[in-house]
Amino acid sequence: MFDTLLYEVKDGKCYITLNRPEVFNALNNKLLTELNKAITHCQNDESIRVVILSGGSGKAFCSGADLKSGITDSNLGNVLKATYNPLITGMKALKKPIICKLNGMAAGAGMSLALACDVIIADKDTYLTELFVGIGLLPDAGSMYFLPRLIGTLKTFELCSTGRKVFMEEALQLGLVNKIVDSAFLTEEVEKMADFYAKSATKSIGLMKNILNKSFENDLEGVLNLEAEGQTQCGYSHDFAEGVMAFLQKREASFQGK
Repeated sequence: MFDTLLYEVKDGKCYITLNRPEVFNALNNKLLTELNKAITHCQNDESIRVVILSGGSGKAFCSGADLKSGITDSNLGNVLKATYNPLITGMKALKKPIICKLNGMAAGAGMSLALACDVIIADKDTYLTELFVGIGLLPDAGSMYFLPRLIGTLKTFELCSTGRKVFMEEALQLGLVNKIVDSAFLTEEVEKMADFYAKSATKSIGLMKNILNKSFENDLEGVLNLEAEGQTQCGYSHDFAEGVMAFLQKREASFQGK
């Protein structure tokens, strides 16, 4: 089905693995197109409850745009609108959590790709970098949306305008990643988190994502209305009925994500 990534669905979990290790998983048009396609598959497949995005077993999660593959359009804005932007909006609109298994460095658009995920569990020995300024560009693929919301505008300006490496201890302190672990335990920690979400109330989690995406663009009244609308949907869900019944019966809930 795919040439530049691996795609596997198992036990409610979808594993999307970037598979261009020879170029540190650099993003070319084909990989971007296939990532868009994979995210669409995840949205449409009701058996999928959580997505795990990783860079495989190579040295990098993603090294950013593949400059060696050439620029298809001298208008870089057109390139973003055709490839990167639909991918990032698709990831944030996905009604299921996405876990980033940050197995190696994430640079440029690769860092944006990681930040577009909902949870980041990282190898403690890797780093993030917004290296765009080094080639005379500004961060794209959502970095200038995600970063100020996570770390504020002062720190965002520093990281974007210097392009310096942010190693994982600092990234954890800044709130750029959720957890850092030794590389030997990375897969185990990601699987623990994925197993939790694969058995969780997927519908309510998807609605949480939707409201959080809109929270900075709304005032309090707007968010309260979004919460009320979302709670209406949750209230009619199978998982709400099951959750209440499990609570009353003092047992673990068996959610179906519906």
